[in-house]
Amino acid sequence: MAKKRVTVTQESKTGRNQKFHDNHTGAEMSRAKFVRAIEKGKYSDYHIRELGGVKTPVSNPDGKSGNNLD
Repeated sequence: MAKKRVTVTQESKTGRNQKFHDNHTGAEMSRAKFVRAIEKGKYSDYHIRELGGVKTPVSNPDGKSGNNLD
């Protein structure tokens, strides 16, 4: 199985994903930076949901587990 494109490296006490690592480029991203990159179209396998008024990156639903954030 191919390595996941993005993995979560830090969560808040409530479980919200806070820090992300791009396994292809080595980039470390905050939630806000990852959101901006998704909005600019740099991560087509992910989209943004507003959860509790906070923009949150999520995987596109596609039945695959290889691109899920975890």
